[in-house]
Amino acid sequence: MPMDLDLRKPLGLLFAVLGLLLAAYGMAGDASVYRKSLGVNVNLWWGGFLLVSGCAVLAVARRGSGR
Repeated sequence: MPMDLDLRKPLGLLFAVLGLLLAAYGMAGDASVYRKSLGVNVNLWWGGFLLVSGCAVLAVARRGSGR
């Protein structure tokens, strides 16, 4: 009897939501804070990366759940 434990959906959703929150924080944040990181908005970039990878995991989960 196989277990139907698929972690792709909750993890993809978690990454997508956290990425969305981090990207929103990066867009709303003060630009003077990013002088320490050579002017790169790290929150925006990592938020975008998490959002894209979370959506990719959700897409793979949706494609693979067609049993």
